[in-house]
Amino acid sequence: MKRDVVATWALAALLGLIPTALANTPSQANNQTPSPEEEAEVVPGAFIVEWEDNKDPGESFYEDLGIKVEPRKTFNYRLFHGASFRLDNATDNESGEIADQIAARPEVKSIWPVKVIKMPPPNPVMIGKNATVSVSSSSKNRRDTEKDTFTPHVMTQVDKLRAEGYTGKGIRIAVVDSGVDYTHPALGGCFGKGCLIAYGRDLVGDNYLPPGKPQPDDDPYDDCIGHGTHVSGIIAAQSNELNFTGAAPDVTLGMYRAWGCTGLSTNDIMLDAFNAAFEDGSDIITYSAGYYSGWANDPWGIAASRIAAEGVSVMVAPGNGGSSGLFLTASPATGVHVNAVGSVENTINPLLLTAASYTVDKDARSFGFLDGGPGFAENVTLPLWAVSNDTTSTNDACSPFSEYTPDLSSKIVLVRVADSAECGTWEQGGNVAAKGGKYMLFYSQTNSSFQAIFPYSDGLKGVGVVTPSQAAEWISLLNQGSNITIDITDPSVAGHHYEPLENEESGGLTSVSSSWGPTWEVESKPQFTAPGGNILSTYPMNMGEYAVLSGTSMATPLAAAIFALVAQARGSRDRFELRSVISSTSKAKPWFDGTTVHDILAPVAQQGTGLIQAYDAAHATTVLSVSQISFNDTDNFSGRKKFSIKNTGDKDVTYKMGHTKAATMYTFAAGSHSASAFPNPVVDDWAELSFSPKELTVPAGASGEVTVTAIPPKNVNATQLPVYGGLITLSTDNEKSYNIPYMGVAGSIKDVPVLLQGPEYGTFLGIYGRPDPANKTFTIPQPGTTPPPDSQIEYPGIIAGLLFGTQTIRADVVALTDTELPVTEFFHVRSIGNMPGFPDSWVIRRNYKLGFTGELADGTVVLEGRYKIVFSALRVFGDAEKKNDWDFVETVPFDIKYL
Repeated sequence: MKRDVVATWALAALLGLIPTALANTPSQANNQTPSPEEEAEVVPGAFIVEWEDNKDPGESFYEDLGIKVEPRKTFNYRLFHGASFRLDNATDNESGEIADQIAARPEVKSIWPVKVIKMPPPNPVMIGKNATVSVSSSSKNRRDTEKDTFTPHVMTQVDKLRAEGYTGKGIRIAVVDSGVDYTHPALGGCFGKGCLIAYGRDLVGDNYLPPGKPQPDDDPYDDCIGHGTHVSGIIAAQSNELNFTGAAPDVTLGMYRAWGCTGLSTNDIMLDAFNAAFEDGSDIITYSAGYYSGWANDPWGIAASRIAAEGVSVMVAPGNGGSSGLFLTASPATGVHVNAVGSVENTINPLLLTAASYTVDKDARSFGFLDGGPGFAENVTLPLWAVSNDTTSTNDACSPFSEYTPDLSSKIVLVRVADSAECGTWEQGGNVAAKGGKYMLFYSQTNSSFQAIFPYSDGLKGVGVVTPSQAAEWISLLNQGSNITIDITDPSVAGHHYEPLENEESGGLTSVSSSWGPTWEVESKPQFTAPGGNILSTYPMNMGEYAVLSGTSMATPLAAAIFALVAQARGSRDRFELRSVISSTSKAKPWFDGTTVHDILAPVAQQGTGLIQAYDAAHATTVLSVSQISFNDTDNFSGRKKFSIKNTGDKDVTYKMGHTKAATMYTFAAGSHSASAFPNPVVDDWAELSFSPKELTVPAGASGEVTVTAIPPKNVNATQLPVYGGLITLSTDNEKSYNIPYMGVAGSIKDVPVLLQGPEYGTFLGIYGRPDPANKTFTIPQPGTTPPPDSQIEYPGIIAGLLFGTQTIRADVVALTDTELPVTEFFHVRSIGNMPGFPDSWVIRRNYKLGFTGELADGTVVLEGRYKIVFSALRVFGDAEKKNDWDFVETVPFDIKYL
């Protein structure tokens, strides 16, 4: 199996084999794999090797290779012994041959390509300003109490544990991320022993750019990306002027900087970071990036699984690809024992606005506004004038003002955003400007429509947006006869104003963007969810100090902090126990399709067991032996499962078994050959569960066993691959309840065609968007020669589409005329070799767009003649020795001639 994992090395280099003028023919394209956690590119000629036990060859390994090698990393860890390196000046096909030689060496256990990992771009929703701060009155009211009112904490019961004095003290959390601005006052202001950020290192250097060599040092400082600083604040921010803290402010935090300022890293860096964090004594490791995979067989996923098996709680974001449907979890969240954390929307939208003030009859008050266009560029102090005294008006300033309207040049004009059927904001701006207006403050009717506005009408010099509640307050005051003067400071020097805005649309619901499980082998992912949508936290000092970001990247560190709180409260750091009590007490959310909330639970494949409830987990007196159950698909159906119930309390407890169904989702739309995009089709049928016993009394300190039997839904279309699930509920006579999420597939995964069939797949040979006919002749440069200058050369362009994941995909070249090359039989395919980069292994659903240059994967150049390419892909759960478990697609014949 060593060779299976090295084949992807050449795919990223294919473009380099073909002149760039040839459009997209030779390049690769992903299908249904959105950024940022897209399928990883490969660093040409770079590899990770793991040594067999007790067979570390040291430096002699490089000498024995017989070629010049640039060492990258040495892994002398308890759970991973190996190295990464890059071949010097080897061609792509030479790299493939050398990889085969390395894999065959007796000291080598496994070999993988080095892959590029992209840091999810932070894309802040809101960024603070490096200046003075004001807060809304509601935020002041929160600050004036000792109670934790930060909504992500209230949603997850962190506030209740904090009220009991739990702060994560004594727990070590390692963050693998982009580094941290530890000079931030809310992050302790220092790095090292005795500091909040107490340990860690920089594994890459500021300017690391693959395929270059990392330049590590001992300082994980970051002031150029911000992602890691935001994550660190979610976990452990100290008290600050915005009146929030991290969930576990007394943990000992470590930072392993795995990205430099380029936002690019590699999987050997991640492998190094995870193992270093483990050996530095971390109790919890949290990581908020990855690449879409669905498999757990890369070195990174293996490392995460091994660390988790040692008792460390490993938390990983599953990705933000929810719009692409089921079976799309990022690695290493797919790892065995790894906790994949989905995202729930915050119940408020935290706004970091430009700070300003207003005076009501000599009483000064603060407010904030969102910069629009054109933005305010100077200090402005003017009276407020409202177009309408009615906040429900739908057509403010949609028509030219009457002659009785005052000159607006000496006013700041308050305007409600008109309904789209009435007029646009540019018309509103134009009418205000026509009456001399220079400054406008817009407001919307609802919080959900709060956004920047850019009328850019001639004559306007400053535009902003205020919240609906602020506008309503002003109009009420004006209607009472009060005079309001607005004082706006030049936003370039103004501070930020914090304003929590109620999330009326999706607050508390599972994020639409949160990636879905399960894995290809129907293992349940994610495990649970935490607030990740619109999260306020720290940001580098030179980038605004505070920011609002969204995604599973934000949910994951909050879950890590909650694990720390629960560990402190329970006096146990045992990974199994923590996962059990946190999963079994989480709160499932209803299905939200992006528009409507339905009266059925969201699928387990989207939310796991639901939103973490820290207090309930900390005080749980029941520990279940399983945290989720998979009944697998119909071919591998295991309809009877057992689990044990341990009563850790001091009284006997009676448990009554029950079942709450969740929405059943089709993977594919009817008649479709592609995974359905969000929201997936819902089918009104569910599994039936029965229990033996239905009721069980477990004495204090003892355990009992329950058997659950499942009957999958029957009234479904199995070819659309329905994924079903729900919760096994355990209600007790002490008013506590516990849940086990279950899931399965009511169809055969092996029956799903892996290779897409059709005229645009396999047979496609054109680079201009249309298929070429059979037997077309392609006249191309012989590999290794230089084509004539400015030549427009057309190569055979070949497309293969993967509908589903596959353990192996081949691209065999078949000679249809006489050949001197040896022929290998692969079932019915008489192959003279694979195209460069094949066989490829552990692949997600995607498209390949390739160009055939006449060169095979082993470096052999084919003779002139007639050929075809046969793609073959092994179906999930397929047996590689059985032809029927493979899908085949082949091109039409084509002829090759050399210049």
